[in-house]
Amino acid sequence: MKISTAVRPVSYLKANAAQVIRELREGAPPLIVTQNGEATAVVQDIRRYEETEETLALLKLIALGERQVEAGRLRPLAEVVDAIKADPRARA
Repeated sequence: MKISTAVRPVSYLKANAAQVIRELREGAPPLIVTQNGEATAVVQDIRRYEETEETLALLKLIALGERQVEAGRLRPLAEVVDAIKADPRARA
């Protein structure tokens, strides 16, 4: 995505909101909205927003896992499986 083609002033969004939403729904890249020459908001399609949120959640889980590994908070898989088999309600 070229940022230069996706930057518009807030006045453009006000005057063309329906068209912008239609284009976003059809797959247009997110729109960066400026106010007084500064980027202040990003407008994007809800599906893309949800995908972004899911991606961020997965990245947070990966980062958490990496921190736990670095802190030595890990157990062998066989031990975890055995604990689950012994009591499926128990925390592994």
